[in-house]
Amino acid sequence: MSNAVDTALRALAEPTRREILRLVRDRERTAGDIAQRFSITRPAVSQHLRALEVARLVTVRQEGTRRWYRARPEGLRDLRRWLETMWTDQLHDLKRAAEREERANRARTGRRK
Repeated sequence: MSNAVDTALRALAEPTRREILRLVRDRERTAGDIAQRFSITRPAVSQHLRALEVARLVTVRQEGTRRWYRARPEGLRDLRRWLETMWTDQLHDLKRAAEREERANRARTGRRK
C-alpha cells in the first residue's frame, strides 16, 4: 500500500473529516461555514481541515482573510485503485465459489452443462 493510500485512510478514519469532505464535495466552502455545521470548536475543525489538506483530499484557496475549501477527488484516486483491487479479488473468489457450487449441483442431480 502506498503512502498516499495510508495517509488518505488515516484522514478518512475520523467521521468528522468524512462529513467535512461531503460538505465540500460539490461546492467550495469557507472554513467558517464548515465550522458552523459542527458542535466542536473552530480550532478543532481547522485541525480536521489541515489533516484533509495534508492528505491532499481538499484544495485550499486563500481570498483575503478567508480560506475556501473544496474536495479534491483526484486525491482519492490511489485509495480507490487500492480498494478496487480488493473488490476485484473478492469478486473472483465469489465467482469461483459459485462455479464450484454449480458443478456440485450438476454432479448431484446428474445433469450436464
